Amino acid sequence: MATISKFEDLEIWMEARRLSNEIFHLMSEAENFHNDYRFRSQILAAAGSIMDNIAEGFERNGNVEFRQFLSIAKGSAGEVRSQLYRALDFNYIE
Repeated sequence: MATISKFEDLEIWMEARRLSNEIFHLMSEAENFHNDYRFRSQILAAAGSIMDNIAEGFERNGNVEFRQFLSIAKGSAGEVRSQLYRALDFNYIE
Protein backbone atom coordinates (compact mmCIF):
# COMPACT_ATOMS: atom_id res chain seq x y z
CA MET A 1 0.00 0.00 0.00
CA ALA A 2 1.33 3.44 -0.96
CA THR A 3 1.97 6.04 1.69
CA ILE A 4 0.27 9.37 1.17
CA SER A 5 2.63 12.23 1.90
CA LYS A 6 0.41 15.24 1.19
CA PHE A 7 -3.25 15.96 1.80
CA GLU A 8 -3.79 16.85 -1.87
CA ASP A 9 -3.46 13.13 -2.64
CA LEU A 10 -6.29 12.15 -0.28
CA GLU A 11 -9.36 11.08 -2.22
CA ILE A 12 -11.61 12.46 0.52
CA TRP A 13 -9.94 15.89 0.23
CA MET A 14 -10.32 15.84 -3.57
CA GLU A 15 -14.03 15.05 -3.17
CA ALA A 16 -14.44 17.85 -0.61
CA ARG A 17 -12.72 20.23 -3.03
CA ARG A 18 -15.14 19.19 -5.80
CA LEU A 19 -18.08 19.80 -3.44
CA SER A 20 -16.77 23.24 -2.50
CA ASN A 21 -16.45 24.15 -6.18
CA GLU A 22 -19.95 22.85 -6.95
CA ILE A 23 -21.41 24.90 -4.08
CA PHE A 24 -19.57 28.00 -5.32
CA HIS A 25 -20.91 27.57 -8.85
CA LEU A 26 -24.41 26.89 -7.54
CA MET A 27 -24.28 30.11 -5.51
CA SER A 28 -23.00 32.02 -8.53
CA GLU A 29 -25.73 30.72 -10.83
CA ALA A 30 -28.74 30.97 -8.49
CA GLU A 31 -30.01 34.55 -8.77
CA ASN A 32 -31.84 34.45 -5.44
CA PHE A 33 -28.56 33.96 -3.60
CA HIS A 34 -27.08 37.17 -5.00
CA ASN A 35 -28.83 39.39 -2.44
CA ASP A 36 -28.73 37.02 0.53
CA TYR A 37 -25.10 37.73 1.37
CA ARG A 38 -25.13 36.27 4.87
CA PHE A 39 -26.64 32.94 3.82
CA ARG A 40 -24.39 32.76 0.77
CA SER A 41 -21.32 33.45 2.90
CA GLN A 42 -22.38 30.89 5.49
CA ILE A 43 -22.84 28.02 3.03
CA LEU A 44 -19.62 28.84 1.17
CA ALA A 45 -17.69 28.91 4.44
CA ALA A 46 -19.15 25.58 5.59
CA ALA A 47 -18.33 23.96 2.23
CA GLY A 48 -14.75 25.26 2.40
CA SER A 49 -14.46 24.11 6.00
CA ILE A 50 -14.85 20.49 4.94
CA MET A 51 -11.73 20.46 2.78
CA ASP A 52 -9.83 22.76 5.15
CA ASN A 53 -10.38 20.51 8.17
CA ILE A 54 -9.31 17.43 6.24
CA ALA A 55 -6.12 19.24 5.21
CA GLU A 56 -5.42 20.59 8.69
CA GLY A 57 -5.99 17.23 10.32
CA PHE A 58 -3.67 15.52 7.85
CA GLU A 59 -0.94 18.07 8.54
CA ARG A 60 -1.11 17.37 12.28
CA ASN A 61 1.22 14.67 13.51
CA GLY A 62 -1.04 11.91 14.63
CA ASN A 63 -4.02 9.74 13.84
CA VAL A 64 -5.96 10.88 16.91
CA GLU A 65 -5.90 14.51 15.78
CA PHE A 66 -6.58 13.52 12.18
CA ARG A 67 -9.69 11.61 13.28
CA GLN A 68 -10.82 14.63 15.31
CA PHE A 69 -10.52 16.92 12.28
CA LEU A 70 -12.30 14.37 10.08
CA SER A 71 -15.14 14.48 12.60
CA ILE A 72 -15.24 18.27 12.35
CA ALA A 73 -15.25 18.00 8.54
CA LYS A 74 -18.16 15.56 8.75
CA GLY A 75 -20.04 18.08 10.89
CA SER A 76 -19.43 20.77 8.28
CA ALA A 77 -20.75 18.42 5.59
CA GLY A 78 -23.94 18.03 7.61
CA GLU A 79 -24.17 21.80 7.94
CA VAL A 80 -23.89 22.18 4.15
CA ARG A 81 -26.60 19.56 3.61
CA SER A 82 -28.90 21.36 6.03
CA GLN A 83 -28.22 24.71 4.36
CA LEU A 84 -29.00 23.22 0.95
CA TYR A 85 -32.38 22.11 2.31
CA ARG A 86 -32.98 25.68 3.50
CA ALA A 87 -32.00 27.00 0.07
CA LEU A 88 -34.47 24.55 -1.46
CA ASP A 89 -37.20 25.64 0.97
CA PHE A 90 -36.50 29.31 0.18
CA ASN A 91 -36.78 28.50 -3.55
CA TYR A 92 -33.19 29.63 -4.08
CA ILE A 93 -32.43 26.34 -5.84
CA GLU A 94 -34.47 23.57 -7.44
